Amino acid sequence: MKKSVAAALAAAAVIGVSSTSFAAIANPFTDVPAGHWAYQSIEKLRVAGVIDGYTDEYGRPNSLFRGDRNITRYEAAQMIARALAKNPTGANKAELDRLVAEFRDELDALGVRVDNLEKYGDKVIWQGKLEYTYRQNKRDPLNTGHKAKDTSNGYVFRFEPIAEVNDHWTLRARIDATGDMRYDTTTDFNLVRGWAQGDYDKFQIKLGRMELNPAGEFGLIWDTQLSGAQVTFGSKWKFTANAGRLRDDKVGGGINGSFVTTADPGTMVGLRVDYDQGNKGLFGGAGWYHLKDDDLAWGRRQFVENFFLTGNTDAKKYNKADIWTVNLGYKFSDRLMLRGAYARNTKADVEKNSWQAELRYGDYGQSVSRTGDWRDRSLKVAKGQWAVWAGYRKFGTNATMAGTVNDDAMGGTHGFVAGASWAPFDNIGLIAKYFTGKYNTAVDGGHGKAQRFFGRVEFFF
Repeated sequence: MKKSVAAALAAAAVIGVSSTSFAAIANPFTDVPAGHWAYQSIEKLRVAGVIDGYTDEYGRPNSLFRGDRNITRYEAAQMIARALAKNPTGANKAELDRLVAEFRDELDALGVRVDNLEKYGDKVIWQGKLEYTYRQNKRDPLNTGHKAKDTSNGYVFRFEPIAEVNDHWTLRARIDATGDMRYDTTTDFNLVRGWAQGDYDKFQIKLGRMELNPAGEFGLIWDTQLSGAQVTFGSKWKFTANAGRLRDDKVGGGINGSFVTTADPGTMVGLRVDYDQGNKGLFGGAGWYHLKDDDLAWGRRQFVENFFLTGNTDAKKYNKADIWTVNLGYKFSDRLMLRGAYARNTKADVEKNSWQAELRYGDYGQSVSRTGDWRDRSLKVAKGQWAVWAGYRKFGTNATMAGTVNDDAMGGTHGFVAGASWAPFDNIGLIAKYFTGKYNTAVDGGHGKAQRFFGRVEFFF
């Protein structure tokens, strides 16, 4: 089917004009006879003023439809702009919203600016995901020769609404309910994140409780929330500054992945710079994070020894952390990537380093949005997308404070990881990961072993 006819049928569905109203109307398009299968749909659009025809060889205007010719994107945008003027509702409006997202640039060129699109578009976009996760862990941190086995399986039901304030500002949130399948329990919905975001060309500002997961470190240090402010400037080169409080259970100290935490949230100031050329080439960056929290003292050997030997509990002498990070990678294509990252807490004297390296091939998880606009409700994952990866990770307890340690490698361990992901259907994904390694800190004469299997099914909406 040629694109011109297909577009005509789609627009006819949006307009929704009754097909019985054209029986007595003379057909102006000599190349679309009354018996043609698309005749009524094309005639609806002509009468509604959505389309017009081409001039024939004799100079007569609107005489040819030219259904065997592919229309240009500009011509398609003209049809959509005229359809907007019909104030469609219901399912027709939803279909038109998707067309608007696809042809946004061409509509702008026609003068159908954002304020006109907003007149018909939703002010709030509701999206989210439902994910079920299974984990099986085998741990032997004390090197006893016997791995203790534990499993967990549960789900997260997540809403992520986006509300428009004006051309630059949106309000965003994440609302979660979690369930544990072992005990058949479900929590109430909780506001996990909520922030205001302003986007101005190369400048972005966030205020509130927002995600903290720098892309360059890919989960090595943070995968949590920050309550405060963040400012980002640049395009290929991006400079980011943030400050605020971290969740009270995400800052602490210890060994072999065991944290000591209290209900006192920690304060954090961060600076970082990142470089990314796009779909191919070199990328990398560096960062610095300064933290203050009494729980950080448990990452200092001197404090732990004083605490147990002398009863000295003056944690304020040891309650700071300075974490420095660097990351580097290369995109050989839009599918093949090699990347690595390193972090060091210069205030800690045990479990103070973290690093990881990974080779990845595939397109699962890459954005399938065509416009980059928040109104674009494109697929999160598309049918047939997949990826495989393998790498090595070391998560030092006092350097990786709140990384992605629940997915593959455990906190306080080092070892090899491998994984695969696949989308059997649009917006449905399957993920599997495996980790095998040892604990970082030797206890009772050796490094205990650790293993993990991770599986997830995720449904996007």
